[in-house]
Amino acid sequence: MLKHSVEVLLNERRGKNNKKSREGVGYLQEYIGGNKWRWKQVVMEDSQSLMEEDEALHSWLKQVHKNNKNCLRVDCLTNGGKVVKGSLIYKQNIDVEEEFKIFHFYLTTDRLITINLDFQEFKHINLETFYQRIEFTENAVDGFLLFLGELMNEMLVEIDQFEEALKQLIWNVRKRNGTGILEQVFKCRHELLIWKNLLIPINELKMAIDEINFQDNLKGEIFSCTCKRIERAMVLLDEYKREIDSIINLEEVISSHRGNEIMKTLTVMTTIFTPIMALGALWGMNFKHMPELDWKYGYILSIVLIVSSTFLLYAYLRVKGWTGDLLKGKKKGSFFR
Repeated sequence: MLKHSVEVLLNERRGKNNKKSREGVGYLQEYIGGNKWRWKQVVMEDSQSLMEEDEALHSWLKQVHKNNKNCLRVDCLTNGGKVVKGSLIYKQNIDVEEEFKIFHFYLTTDRLITINLDFQEFKHINLETFYQRIEFTENAVDGFLLFLGELMNEMLVEIDQFEEALKQLIWNVRKRNGTGILEQVFKCRHELLIWKNLLIPINELKMAIDEINFQDNLKGEIFSCTCKRIERAMVLLDEYKREIDSIINLEEVISSHRGNEIMKTLTVMTTIFTPIMALGALWGMNFKHMPELDWKYGYILSIVLIVSSTFLLYAYLRVKGWTGDLLKGKKKGSFFR
Protein backbone atom coordinates (compact mmCIF):
# COMPACT_ATOMS: atom_id res chain seq x y z
CA MET A 1 0.00 0.00 0.00
CA LEU A 2 1.00 3.64 -0.42
CA LYS A 3 1.12 4.02 3.36
CA HIS A 4 3.88 1.43 3.53
CA SER A 5 5.83 3.22 0.79
CA VAL A 6 5.54 6.54 2.58
CA GLU A 7 6.70 4.88 5.78
CA VAL A 8 9.71 3.64 3.82
CA LEU A 9 10.49 7.24 2.88
CA LEU A 10 10.05 8.35 6.48
CA ASN A 11 12.47 5.65 7.58
CA GLU A 12 14.99 6.93 5.05
CA ARG A 13 14.76 10.40 6.58
CA ARG A 14 15.41 8.82 9.99
CA GLY A 15 18.50 7.12 8.56
CA LYS A 16 17.27 3.50 8.60
CA ASN A 17 18.31 0.90 6.01
CA ASN A 18 15.94 0.23 3.17
CA LYS A 19 16.41 -2.30 0.38
CA LYS A 20 13.87 -0.52 -1.82
CA SER A 21 15.79 2.77 -1.93
CA ARG A 22 18.99 3.84 -3.58
CA GLU A 23 20.96 6.96 -2.59
CA GLY A 24 18.04 8.31 -0.56
CA VAL A 25 15.49 8.14 -3.39
CA GLY A 26 12.44 6.16 -2.37
CA TYR A 27 10.94 3.47 -4.58
CA LEU A 28 7.18 3.72 -4.99
CA GLN A 29 4.80 1.73 -7.17
CA GLU A 30 1.26 1.88 -5.85
CA TYR A 31 -2.34 2.41 -6.84
CA ILE A 32 -3.71 5.54 -5.19
CA GLY A 33 -7.11 7.06 -4.48
CA GLY A 34 -9.03 3.82 -4.24
CA ASN A 35 -7.08 2.24 -7.12
CA LYS A 36 -8.04 5.11 -9.44
CA TRP A 37 -4.52 6.03 -10.57
CA ARG A 38 -0.97 4.80 -10.31
CA TRP A 39 2.27 6.47 -9.19
CA LYS A 40 5.65 4.94 -9.98
CA GLN A 41 8.73 6.47 -8.39
CA VAL A 42 12.08 4.92 -9.31
CA VAL A 43 15.74 5.80 -9.52
CA MET A 44 17.45 6.15 -12.88
CA GLU A 45 19.22 2.80 -12.54
CA ASP A 46 15.87 0.99 -12.24
CA SER A 47 14.16 2.86 -15.09
CA GLN A 48 15.11 0.23 -17.68
CA SER A 49 12.11 -1.88 -16.67
CA LEU A 50 9.75 0.96 -17.64
CA MET A 51 10.83 0.76 -21.28
CA GLU A 52 8.99 -2.52 -21.67
CA GLU A 53 5.59 -0.94 -20.91
CA ASP A 54 4.98 1.04 -24.12
CA GLU A 55 6.76 2.85 -26.95
CA ALA A 56 5.96 6.33 -25.60
CA LEU A 57 7.81 5.58 -22.39
CA HIS A 58 10.70 4.15 -24.37
CA SER A 59 11.32 7.38 -26.30
CA TRP A 60 10.82 9.50 -23.20
CA LEU A 61 13.31 7.48 -21.16
CA LYS A 62 15.92 7.74 -23.91
CA GLN A 63 15.74 11.53 -23.57
CA VAL A 64 15.67 11.43 -19.77
CA HIS A 65 18.97 9.56 -19.51
CA LYS A 66 20.89 12.42 -21.13
CA ASN A 67 18.89 15.34 -19.75
CA ASN A 68 20.25 17.50 -16.92
CA LYS A 69 18.26 20.71 -17.38
CA ASN A 70 14.66 21.92 -17.23
CA CYS A 71 12.47 20.82 -20.09
CA LEU A 72 8.74 20.38 -20.70
CA ARG A 73 6.64 18.77 -23.42
CA VAL A 74 2.89 18.34 -23.91
CA ASP A 75 2.09 15.51 -26.36
CA CYS A 76 -0.93 13.57 -27.55
CA LEU A 77 -1.16 9.82 -27.01
CA THR A 78 -2.43 7.27 -29.52
CA ASN A 79 -5.58 6.74 -27.46
CA GLY A 80 -6.47 10.44 -27.70
CA GLY A 81 -5.23 11.37 -24.26
CA LYS A 82 -2.53 13.87 -23.46
CA VAL A 83 0.71 13.62 -21.53
CA VAL A 84 2.89 16.19 -19.79
CA LYS A 85 6.49 15.07 -19.51
CA GLY A 86 9.85 16.60 -18.84
CA SER A 87 12.45 17.36 -16.19
CA LEU A 88 12.45 19.85 -13.34
CA ILE A 89 15.30 21.24 -11.24
CA TYR A 90 13.85 21.63 -7.76
CA LYS A 91 16.97 22.33 -5.69
CA GLN A 92 20.00 24.48 -6.53
CA ASN A 93 23.11 25.30 -4.52
CA ILE A 94 23.40 29.10 -4.37
CA ASP A 95 27.19 29.06 -4.63
CA VAL A 96 27.92 26.08 -6.90
CA GLU A 97 26.32 25.86 -10.35
CA GLU A 98 26.89 22.11 -10.73
CA GLU A 99 25.21 21.20 -7.44
CA PHE A 100 21.49 20.80 -8.13
CA LYS A 101 18.70 18.25 -7.83
CA ILE A 102 16.57 17.30 -10.81
CA PHE A 103 13.74 14.80 -11.27
CA HIS A 104 11.94 13.58 -14.39
CA PHE A 105 8.19 13.13 -14.70
CA TYR A 106 5.61 11.58 -17.01
CA LEU A 107 2.01 12.57 -16.30
CA THR A 108 -1.29 11.35 -17.76
CA THR A 109 -4.78 11.22 -16.27
CA ASP A 110 -4.29 7.86 -14.59
CA ARG A 111 -0.52 7.52 -14.32
CA LEU A 112 2.37 9.46 -12.81
CA ILE A 113 5.97 8.35 -13.24
CA THR A 114 8.78 10.18 -11.44
CA ILE A 115 12.47 9.37 -11.67
CA ASN A 116 15.11 10.47 -9.11
CA LEU A 117 12.67 12.41 -6.94
CA ASP A 118 14.54 12.54 -3.63
CA PHE A 119 12.14 13.09 -0.72
CA GLN A 120 15.04 13.57 1.67
CA GLU A 121 15.68 16.96 0.06
CA PHE A 122 12.35 18.26 1.35
CA LYS A 123 12.99 19.40 4.92
CA HIS A 124 9.61 21.04 5.49
CA ILE A 125 7.19 18.50 3.99
CA ASN A 126 5.26 16.31 6.42
CA LEU A 127 5.14 13.02 4.50
CA GLU A 128 2.46 11.52 6.73
CA THR A 129 0.09 14.42 6.01
CA PHE A 130 1.06 14.27 2.35
CA TYR A 131 0.12 10.56 2.25
CA GLN A 132 -3.24 11.19 3.89
CA ARG A 133 -4.10 13.94 1.40
CA ILE A 134 -2.93 12.14 -1.72
CA GLU A 135 -5.09 9.12 -0.89
CA PHE A 136 -8.17 11.30 -1.55
CA THR A 137 -7.05 12.45 -5.01
CA GLU A 138 -9.15 11.32 -7.95
CA ASN A 139 -6.45 11.13 -10.63
CA ALA A 140 -2.75 11.50 -11.32
CA VAL A 141 -3.07 15.18 -12.28
CA ASP A 142 -4.49 16.04 -8.86
CA GLY A 143 -1.78 13.96 -7.21
CA PHE A 144 0.97 15.73 -9.14
CA LEU A 145 -0.60 19.13 -8.42
CA LEU A 146 -0.68 18.24 -4.73
CA PHE A 147 3.04 17.43 -4.88
CA LEU A 148 3.76 20.70 -6.71
CA GLY A 149 1.88 22.56 -3.99
CA GLU A 150 4.07 20.93 -1.33
CA LEU A 151 7.17 21.75 -3.39
CA MET A 152 6.06 25.39 -3.54
CA ASN A 153 5.47 25.39 0.21
CA GLU A 154 9.05 24.16 0.65
CA MET A 155 10.32 26.99 -1.54
CA LEU A 156 8.22 29.59 0.27
CA VAL A 157 9.81 28.62 3.60
CA GLU A 158 13.27 29.12 2.11
CA ILE A 159 12.18 32.38 0.45
CA ASP A 160 11.15 33.59 3.93
CA GLN A 161 14.73 32.96 5.07
CA PHE A 162 15.93 35.03 2.11
CA GLU A 163 13.57 37.80 3.22
CA GLU A 164 15.20 37.88 6.68
CA ALA A 165 18.66 38.24 5.11
CA LEU A 166 17.38 41.00 2.83
CA LYS A 167 15.87 42.90 5.78
CA GLN A 168 19.21 42.75 7.61
CA LEU A 169 20.97 44.00 4.49
CA ILE A 170 18.59 46.97 4.20
CA TRP A 171 19.58 48.16 7.68
CA ASN A 172 23.27 47.42 7.11
CA VAL A 173 23.20 49.86 4.20
CA ARG A 174 22.40 52.64 6.67
CA LYS A 175 24.68 51.50 9.50
CA ARG A 176 27.92 50.89 7.60
CA ASN A 177 27.76 51.74 3.95
CA GLY A 178 30.80 50.53 2.02
CA THR A 179 32.15 48.21 -0.64
CA GLY A 180 31.43 45.14 1.53
CA ILE A 181 27.74 46.06 1.71
CA LEU A 182 27.62 46.54 -2.05
CA GLU A 183 29.08 43.03 -2.44
CA GLN A 184 26.31 41.63 -0.22
CA VAL A 185 23.68 43.49 -2.25
CA PHE A 186 24.79 41.86 -5.48
CA LYS A 187 25.03 38.45 -3.81
CA CYS A 188 21.39 38.86 -2.78
CA ARG A 189 20.51 39.87 -6.31
CA HIS A 190 22.25 36.77 -7.67
CA GLU A 191 20.39 34.55 -5.18
CA LEU A 192 17.12 36.18 -6.23
CA LEU A 193 17.88 35.37 -9.87
CA ILE A 194 18.44 31.72 -8.90
CA TRP A 195 15.06 31.62 -7.14
CA LYS A 196 13.41 33.11 -10.21
CA ASN A 197 15.21 30.54 -12.35
CA LEU A 198 13.77 27.73 -10.19
CA LEU A 199 10.27 29.18 -10.12
CA ILE A 200 9.75 29.98 -13.80
CA PRO A 201 9.81 26.29 -14.93
CA ILE A 202 7.30 25.43 -12.18
CA ASN A 203 5.00 28.18 -13.39
CA GLU A 204 5.41 26.89 -16.94
CA LEU A 205 4.53 23.38 -15.73
CA LYS A 206 1.36 24.73 -14.11
CA MET A 207 0.41 26.39 -17.41
CA ALA A 208 1.09 23.15 -19.29
CA ILE A 209 -1.30 21.26 -16.98
CA ASP A 210 -3.80 24.04 -17.59
CA GLU A 211 -3.26 23.52 -21.33
CA ILE A 212 -4.28 19.86 -21.01
CA ASN A 213 -7.69 21.22 -20.00
CA PHE A 214 -8.82 18.77 -17.35
CA GLN A 215 -11.99 20.57 -16.35
CA ASP A 216 -12.49 18.82 -13.03
CA ASN A 217 -8.90 19.43 -11.99
CA LEU A 218 -8.81 23.09 -12.97
CA LYS A 219 -11.89 23.83 -10.85
CA GLY A 220 -10.64 21.86 -7.87
CA GLU A 221 -9.17 23.04 -4.59
CA ILE A 222 -5.78 21.41 -5.22
CA PHE A 223 -5.21 23.24 -8.52
CA SER A 224 -6.36 26.52 -7.00
CA CYS A 225 -4.11 26.14 -3.95
CA THR A 226 -1.06 25.26 -6.06
CA CYS A 227 -1.68 28.19 -8.42
CA LYS A 228 -1.98 30.62 -5.51
CA ARG A 229 1.26 29.37 -3.97
CA ILE A 230 3.08 29.80 -7.29
CA GLU A 231 1.56 33.25 -7.71
CA ARG A 232 2.50 34.18 -4.14
CA ALA A 233 6.12 33.14 -4.71
CA MET A 234 6.26 35.08 -8.01
CA VAL A 235 4.84 38.22 -6.34
CA LEU A 236 7.29 37.94 -3.43
CA LEU A 237 10.29 37.59 -5.73
CA ASP A 238 9.13 40.55 -7.82
CA GLU A 239 8.78 42.68 -4.69
CA TYR A 240 12.20 41.59 -3.41
CA LYS A 241 13.65 42.50 -6.80
CA ARG A 242 12.21 46.00 -6.45
CA GLU A 243 13.70 46.29 -2.96
CA ILE A 244 17.14 45.23 -4.18
CA ASP A 245 16.90 47.60 -7.16
CA SER A 246 16.02 50.39 -4.73
CA ILE A 247 19.07 49.54 -2.61
CA ILE A 248 21.28 49.58 -5.71
CA ASN A 249 19.83 52.93 -6.81
CA LEU A 250 20.45 54.28 -3.31
CA GLU A 251 24.03 53.03 -3.44
CA GLU A 252 24.54 54.68 -6.83
CA VAL A 253 23.23 58.02 -5.53
CA ILE A 254 25.38 57.84 -2.39
CA SER A 255 28.48 56.81 -4.36
CA SER A 256 27.92 59.57 -6.91
CA HIS A 257 27.40 62.15 -4.16
CA ARG A 258 30.50 61.04 -2.25
CA GLY A 259 32.58 61.01 -5.43
CA ASN A 260 31.49 64.56 -6.20
CA GLU A 261 32.23 65.62 -2.62
CA ILE A 262 35.72 64.14 -2.81
CA MET A 263 36.47 65.94 -6.08
CA LYS A 264 35.11 69.19 -4.65
CA THR A 265 37.23 68.73 -1.52
CA LEU A 266 40.38 68.17 -3.56
CA THR A 267 39.60 71.21 -5.69
CA VAL A 268 39.00 73.46 -2.66
CA MET A 269 42.13 72.22 -0.88
CA THR A 270 44.21 72.78 -4.01
CA THR A 271 42.80 76.30 -4.38
CA ILE A 272 43.42 77.19 -0.72
CA PHE A 273 47.07 76.12 -0.86
CA THR A 274 47.77 77.77 -4.20
CA PRO A 275 49.30 80.93 -2.57
CA ILE A 276 51.66 78.80 -0.49
CA MET A 277 52.82 76.86 -3.54
CA ALA A 278 53.14 80.00 -5.72
CA LEU A 279 55.10 82.06 -3.17
CA GLY A 280 57.16 79.06 -2.16
CA ALA A 281 58.08 78.46 -5.79
CA LEU A 282 58.91 82.13 -6.24
CA TRP A 283 61.21 82.40 -3.23
CA GLY A 284 62.70 79.03 -3.86
CA MET A 285 64.46 80.28 -6.99
CA ASN A 286 68.26 80.61 -7.05
CA PHE A 287 68.74 83.75 -9.11
CA LYS A 288 71.75 85.92 -8.12
CA HIS A 289 69.85 89.18 -7.92
CA MET A 290 66.82 88.77 -5.66
CA PRO A 291 66.10 91.98 -3.68
CA GLU A 292 63.99 90.06 -1.10
CA LEU A 293 67.11 88.27 0.15
CA ASP A 294 68.43 91.54 1.59
CA TRP A 295 65.24 92.55 3.40
CA LYS A 296 65.63 92.67 7.16
CA TYR A 297 62.08 91.51 7.85
CA GLY A 298 61.61 89.53 4.62
CA TYR A 299 61.15 86.16 6.38
CA ILE A 300 58.42 87.44 8.70
CA LEU A 301 56.78 89.33 5.85
CA SER A 302 56.68 86.22 3.68
CA ILE A 303 55.01 84.19 6.46
CA VAL A 304 52.41 86.90 7.04
CA LEU A 305 51.75 87.13 3.29
CA ILE A 306 51.32 83.37 2.92
CA VAL A 307 49.00 83.02 5.95
CA SER A 308 46.91 86.09 5.12
CA SER A 309 46.49 85.18 1.44
CA THR A 310 45.51 81.62 2.37
CA PHE A 311 42.98 82.82 4.96
CA LEU A 312 41.50 85.44 2.61
CA LEU A 313 41.10 82.85 -0.15
CA TYR A 314 39.40 80.42 2.25
CA ALA A 315 37.10 83.19 3.52
CA TYR A 316 36.18 84.08 -0.06
CA LEU A 317 35.29 80.45 -0.86
CA ARG A 318 33.33 80.16 2.37
CA VAL A 319 31.34 83.34 1.71
CA LYS A 320 30.53 82.15 -1.79
CA GLY A 321 29.30 78.84 -0.31
CA TRP A 322 31.69 76.76 -2.40
CA THR A 323 33.06 74.77 0.54
CA GLY A 324 29.62 73.48 1.65
CA ASP A 325 30.01 70.65 4.18
CA LEU A 326 33.35 69.53 2.83
CA LEU A 327 35.35 70.40 5.91
CA LYS A 328 32.84 68.93 8.36
CA GLY A 329 33.02 65.38 9.68
CA LYS A 330 30.50 62.72 8.60
CA LYS A 331 27.55 62.43 10.94
CA LYS A 332 27.03 58.92 12.33
CA GLY A 333 24.05 57.13 10.79
CA SER A 334 23.74 59.66 7.97
CA PHE A 335 23.95 58.77 4.29
CA PHE A 336 25.39 62.13 3.19
CA ARG A 337 26.27 64.38 6.16
